[in-house]
Amino acid sequence: MALGSTIEYFYSAHSAFAYLGSKRLMAIAGAARRRLVHRPMDLRRVVREAGAQPIGERSKAHITYFFGREIDRWSEERAAPVVGHMPTHHRNDITLPNCVVIAGILAGLDVDHLAHVLLEAHWRDDADLADPETLAVLIDRCGHDSKALLEIARNDPAVTAAYATNTDEAIARSVFGSPTYFVDGDMFYGQDRLELIEKALRRGARNPARAHPVA
Repeated sequence: MALGSTIEYFYSAHSAFAYLGSKRLMAIAGAARRRLVHRPMDLRRVVREAGAQPIGERSKAHITYFFGREIDRWSEERAAPVVGHMPTHHRNDITLPNCVVIAGILAGLDVDHLAHVLLEAHWRDDADLADPETLAVLIDRCGHDSKALLEIARNDPAVTAAYATNTDEAIARSVFGSPTYFVDGDMFYGQDRLELIEKALRRGARNPARAHPVA
């Protein structure tokens, strides 16, 4: 794929901040005439490999702020309604919804809308994305064949391989959370960086050849 024609998008289909930035990201990509390259990843493994503390082990103050007040604040800013609490099924396995998106890619579908619908259903409607019946309803809502897509997601070795590749590559490229975007090799972490991505696209994203030392 040609440099300057895409935005790489590393995320998990259950990620709060991927949901909050989803529509804005698509608008930015569309305005810049860039295609989103969806890279669903095993976020829990990525976080663990990056040395970050799993959410369940973080302090109550941290969770209350970052997964409470910050979500509420950005929900209002992005006009992205949320359920008002941590989704009931948030700790369930995240493999199947991520693999559904990958299955869509392998089937040649435009998965932008599908990815957004999964994220929105989890954070707005408290949907259980680990439940195949719930996923079937959401896939059908997007106009796709849910039976075929779920079959590919669960049984095609190419999906499993792509999921592992996305996760391994995220770790190799120092991704530590969701969502993470790459514009011409330059990494942006977090949906609150979307305006910086928009600015970079307007001026032409730089090649990040120089590493910044850690203080």
